Amino acid sequence: MEGEVLLGRAHAMRRAPTRAEHRLWHSLRAGRAAGVTFRRQVPMLGFIVDFLAVSARLVVEVDGASHDHELAMDEDLHREQQLRKAGFDVLRVTDEEVLQDTDAVAERIIHYAMERREKVGR
Repeated sequence: MEGEVLLGRAHAMRRAPTRAEHRLWHSLRAGRAAGVTFRRQVPMLGFIVDFLAVSARLVVEVDGASHDHELAMDEDLHREQQLRKAGFDVLRVTDEEVLQDTDAVAERIIHYAMERREKVGR
């Protein structure tokens, strides 16, 4: 995607998150007390990632049912490869996980981000 189009789409996605993204965002924002700051719907490398913890070089993707078909899985794999090549780790969670136990998912993500931040030295 081109830069301006990508920025516009990311802005629109921030205004209209999925239920799972909305709930997870509120829990991740609370994680700032642990020293990990997340951004949401961030354009990078020609993609829009759901959540990004820059200091941990961690991308978190929340996958809904649209990620269950083969084409989406191939696109997800390509995106993950590009992000990893750029030095980011990718953690995937499902909508279902988030909606069933948002706090536990957020805690797992924050814990992982804290460990990862120590590894990357930021």
